[in-house]
Amino acid sequence: MAEAPKTALSVPTGAETLRGIGIILVAYIVITGADAAIKWALPEVGAAMAMIWRGVVGGITVVILTRGRGLFPNNRRLLAWRGLLHCCVSATWYWAWARGMPLVDSYAVACATPLLMTLFAIPLLGEKVGWRRWTSTMIGFGGVLIMLQPSGDLWRIETAALLGAVVLMSVTRIWTRMLSVSDGPAAIAFWLMMAHIPMGLLFLPAFPPPSLLPSTNTMLLLVLFGVFNGMAHLMFARAFALAPVSVLAPFEYSPLLIGGVIGFLIWAEVPGWTTLAGASLVVAAGLYNVYREQVRRAAERAGAFSSQARSLGDSENATKTTMKDTA
Repeated sequence: MAEAPKTALSVPTGAETLRGIGIILVAYIVITGADAAIKWALPEVGAAMAMIWRGVVGGITVVILTRGRGLFPNNRRLLAWRGLLHCCVSATWYWAWARGMPLVDSYAVACATPLLMTLFAIPLLGEKVGWRRWTSTMIGFGGVLIMLQPSGDLWRIETAALLGAVVLMSVTRIWTRMLSVSDGPAAIAFWLMMAHIPMGLLFLPAFPPPSLLPSTNTMLLLVLFGVFNGMAHLMFARAFALAPVSVLAPFEYSPLLIGGVIGFLIWAEVPGWTTLAGASLVVAAGLYNVYREQVRRAAERAGAFSSQARSLGDSENATKTTMKDTA
């Protein structure tokens, strides 16, 4: 699975984009399973130990899957910043789950991620956003406000913390795309896993483990959690190297469906109507952004084709004129 990085961000082909979509769908299924496993284990291990387990087991998983190839970091600075921000995201999510926040509610908050990715892609990746996508993005944030209204089911301190984490998560998603220029999926995934070990140790005083030795079943869940994380982040890195951020962003919504089913089956979690209504607005806005991106790219391709056709026609006319003058 170790692959060489690109020399520059290129325009992906249709086949590459489809591969990226397929890979990221599988990655979200895997990472949602990992989230369910750690939510079950958190009462025994706490947020800090969860991060350490994720780093150790996830790192070993990446090494095994890549056979130790492609792990050497190139853009160390961006890898370090990405790892730091992602660890803060992980700690916030684990803290919220440990305080009893339902899986599906946390994913509803995370639905704001694609909207933020659309905005952050402007300064970080140079992507263009027209007034229609700005309008849909604002409507999406209106959906977030519906979820967060004082009478709503998500009006709680954990939601505010998760919203801050969502901002950081959006930046790390963009950085994953940027890192594909300098580093391969193996290095991107491995050093993210490694970052969780020292950060987990740093957070131990704030989030001490409730029990010194978790049960056998919990330890099995922790191993599964680490393995799934290593696998998923290898796939995330590969998907973002293949396809544009604006195309992959809407698939951030897939955990809302998957997590909703898992949360209901395991914990009998049912989201409130304000959560569902707000999340529906956010999802609709995100999907419209994808549609507009497809329209924009189609227009750019048509314009490029027309320019090439005109250039070819001018060249042929010039050749005919030269031949007449010579004759």
